[in-house]
Amino acid sequence: MPSTSFVPLRQLRAEPPPATYTPARTLKKLHIYLIKPSQYDSEGYVVRHWRGVLPSNTLACLAGLTEDVMRKKSLGESLRVKLHLLDESVDRVPVERICRSQRGKHTMTIVGLVGVQTNQFPRAADLAMQFRRAGLTVMLGGFHVSGYLAMIGNIPPEIQRLLDAGVTIVKGEVEETWGRLLGDAVSGRLKPLYDFIDDKPDLYEKPLPVIRKEYLRKFVASNFGTLDCGRGCPFECSFCTIINVQGRKMRFRSPERIAEALRRNYHQHGISFYFITDDNFARNKSWEAIFDVFIRLREEEQIPLKFMMQVDVLSWKIKNFVAKAHRAGCTNVFIGMESVNTDNLLAAGKRQNHVEEYRQLIEAYRSAEISTHVGYIVGFPNDTADSLRRDVERLMQEVQPDHASFFILTPLPGSQDHLEMFRRGEWMHPDFNLYDSTHEVTRHPNFFEGALKKTYGEAWRAFYSLENMKAVLRRAPASLYWNHLFRFMWYKNSVMTEDRHPMLSGFFRLKGRTHLRPGVAPVSRWQYWKTRRREIRDYFAGVLRILLEMEELWLQTRRPSEAEQHIVEEINRLRAAARGKLRVADMQLAHIRAKMQFPTVRVPSKLQLLWAKWYPLLAPSKVYTRADLDSFWLTTKQRWHERQWLRIPPHLVAFNMFRDAQLQLMFFMQLVRPR
Repeated sequence: MPSTSFVPLRQLRAEPPPATYTPARTLKKLHIYLIKPSQYDSEGYVVRHWRGVLPSNTLACLAGLTEDVMRKKSLGESLRVKLHLLDESVDRVPVERICRSQRGKHTMTIVGLVGVQTNQFPRAADLAMQFRRAGLTVMLGGFHVSGYLAMIGNIPPEIQRLLDAGVTIVKGEVEETWGRLLGDAVSGRLKPLYDFIDDKPDLYEKPLPVIRKEYLRKFVASNFGTLDCGRGCPFECSFCTIINVQGRKMRFRSPERIAEALRRNYHQHGISFYFITDDNFARNKSWEAIFDVFIRLREEEQIPLKFMMQVDVLSWKIKNFVAKAHRAGCTNVFIGMESVNTDNLLAAGKRQNHVEEYRQLIEAYRSAEISTHVGYIVGFPNDTADSLRRDVERLMQEVQPDHASFFILTPLPGSQDHLEMFRRGEWMHPDFNLYDSTHEVTRHPNFFEGALKKTYGEAWRAFYSLENMKAVLRRAPASLYWNHLFRFMWYKNSVMTEDRHPMLSGFFRLKGRTHLRPGVAPVSRWQYWKTRRREIRDYFAGVLRILLEMEELWLQTRRPSEAEQHIVEEINRLRAAARGKLRVADMQLAHIRAKMQFPTVRVPSKLQLLWAKWYPLLAPSKVYTRADLDSFWLTTKQRWHERQWLRIPPHLVAFNMFRDAQLQLMFFMQLVRPR
């Protein structure tokens, strides 16, 4: 905790909004900057990537609400409003330009720091103070301030500091009050604190998240959108903040409004894949009607929609849920499994999780060709290093999910865990920047400092080892093969190369020399570029290692096509008839026979077949590992460093370079081919 010195929370009663808003001065232009802040890394640099992976649904929701206010001209008939969206995980926030944007006599700028999680709060607070020093109107909301104030009941010093600087804190959801907040800001009547936590908005007819193509271009998949169909969760997990911010009563959106948005997003922006951000979609009372919307658009209007969603461990028992999810286009489910240790589940209030049913849960989704991705928490009170290793092994061997995300148990403000530790006066790390579920922020009785983090890393490496990834691909339906392999690439790159959790990561870190946490002095330009050059070199070396590992994984698990299998059968039949003495003409005949059944089969020339006969490892259908190549390059590297240059045969170097290039080209063509 940053401090134990709290002041009483000022309870502000909700007042009815005025019919119209009168600007505090004559305004002609209004800038609204909605910023989703990032966090600082261990060196103090702002974390930003060239391309992101998961777009912010909060930005999309508030963009929809703001555009609704603009359409209705609630802020004035003649006021020109310009909306700017910035996601600091992929955007550089131009602080100086934003501060200058209000210099015009008839211009006003409002900055909203939105969706602020606990690990993003230090960065959000620093940005807020910079904007306030420039005289801008600043609002800050999100799970951190909403959960903290909802559970503790007093204002902690770090939030009071923002209030004293003139930053407005928004507690709770704003679907029914966003226009009022903007109106109060424009008219100069903005209050220090707005408390909407007990006034949960009815979402049924509210504006849906808005897709902005220019924003999605900053992410790996530009056809990827977010959609929240409902909010809330009925369960009582002690580590969760959802139930204390969004509530335990489920609220949901109109299925028909969702259908309109899906249709519009596809035809206008080409969005065909969605992450449904509901914390537990299976408890949305309209789940079947929403699935029917997806089915109707897919089957009647031929819109190729697909999606991923978050569900609980009991979802597979809901009648028709899994079958309809498959038909609706679901490709992935994220399941809050948390642990395979029953004592841990009971301690966390996860009474709905039954370990003995986990395997049935996974098989239910796998049989419907839906990939399973489980959340797994390490650091429960009963955990030890040895018990965690056994549990992760059990997760892989018995439960057999396709993917797993590991988290360190973290007492997030807004959770019951945080409240109880606060009341007991237990030590919690004072730096909220570390509260991203990948750092140790409490003292665990069974781990010395740093040991839990080490065991956490071991869990990642064990689950995403080559052997376990091979097991996942070999038991997966053919339709999920590339889904799994692409996710393996993303996760391995995040954890092994970026050293970040996949859900907090992206591709290729960008670092500004002066984009640092206050109090951290920038290094010289020479030192910066020297260090940066080394980081970039190490990054691409890591990416290459992962690509080669994925290539090996593909070679060992790839499934030959039906045509390829038929060619092999014909060759074996001819080899048996010729008593093992197979001629080039026989190999060509096998291809011709296969072509009669599969017209797409290409019949190679005799020269190509002769080459394949003498160098069988060059025949793509016969390459199942790159182990011999790796062994050759390792030996060559050792001899080079030992200056045994005469023992490096040039012809074998050229030969293996050609083989390696061919394998990499084969793998690349498989990666980029349409699916």
